[in-house]
Amino acid sequence: MRSFKIGSAFGIPVKLNITFLLVLPIFAWLIGSQVGELVALLNQLWGLELDAAILTAGSMPAIVGMAAAIGLFAGVLLHEFGHALVAMHYGFPIESITLWFLGGIAQLSEQPEDWRTELLIAIAGPIVSVGLGVGLWIVLVLLPMGPDVLLFLLAYLALINIALAVFNMLPGFPMDGGRVLRALLARKRSFARATQLAAEVGKGVAILMGIAGLFGGNIILIGIAFFIYIGAAGESQQTTLKAAFEGVTVADIMTPAESVSTVEPETTVADLVEKMFRERHTGFPVERGEEIVGVVTLSDARQIDPVERDAHRVADVMTTDLHSVEVHANAATALERMQQEKIGRLLVVDEHNELAGLISRTDLMTAFEIIKSSGGNPSQRGAAVKDRFAEESPEAPRW
Repeated sequence: MRSFKIGSAFGIPVKLNITFLLVLPIFAWLIGSQVGELVALLNQLWGLELDAAILTAGSMPAIVGMAAAIGLFAGVLLHEFGHALVAMHYGFPIESITLWFLGGIAQLSEQPEDWRTELLIAIAGPIVSVGLGVGLWIVLVLLPMGPDVLLFLLAYLALINIALAVFNMLPGFPMDGGRVLRALLARKRSFARATQLAAEVGKGVAILMGIAGLFGGNIILIGIAFFIYIGAAGESQQTTLKAAFEGVTVADIMTPAESVSTVEPETTVADLVEKMFRERHTGFPVERGEEIVGVVTLSDARQIDPVERDAHRVADVMTTDLHSVEVHANAATALERMQQEKIGRLLVVDEHNELAGLISRTDLMTAFEIIKSSGGNPSQRGAAVKDRFAEESPEAPRW
């Protein structure tokens, strides 16, 4: 869902996902509705003498709840900065930190594959949370007396930040604990195999967490379990693909420029659809002269009612936002870019930024199947895939 930037720190953009704005009042209400129980817990845990009558009177629960919820997400933000700053120290740029309804995400532009580096990045967040919790507890101890609202917030946020660190260290990959587990597994295994094992453990933790949430009536826990399971499965698949494409470049898979069929902007949508059926392709670069000015796909053509397609041109429906990949880039890079941009094909450009070919998601999945069936040394995979593609008929639907 949509996110918007609210600022930056250390050169890292900080964003709020729209789900954060939806869930913040819910968290505030949940905390506010439990102030009485929390007062009893904090008094017992920290040896305080908070007056529940003061904190539950009138609008005080709503005020305390909102302040505590904001403090909770502020702690989450600092937790993510812990990850981000350590990652930057090791040369991994951070695209952004985003707060959403389940916490925060520090988006690394590239995942570290050295187990020591990943271990240090993974534990940095929980260390920050523990440090923040201990710091707030020290302030609470040193503060001889003060308003019950302030003491409650200090005590609650000290507890919740330590709890956040402990929860994140559960081996529910891709949570922090799961990444620590992967780093330790990668000491004596390949990164891909370590990811697969950590992901399986993460799925198991997610299932147990979901069952606990279901029987306990905790919808937030169920939501966390769902996203842990999906995240573990997704990252395992992504790592498996990346390992499979080791040694395979875009040039090994792409349709070369001389074999790429194009259409002109003035072509009617009716003629475009006919060409798609005739050539069995669902997308074409749009060429004006010798310049690629856009890309048009079957989904673009379907925007026009069939009876009106003779009256519309390709220029009316094509996409002019062109996405490309370098000819010598790893094949996994092309797949990642397609997933990020939610598109099915990329233009391939050479070192002079001229069209060298076209690569599609179908090409990549076909190459993956070839690699799975043939295996082989990574240094020989590129040539093997290229040879298999060369054996195909020129009429075969490649993209």
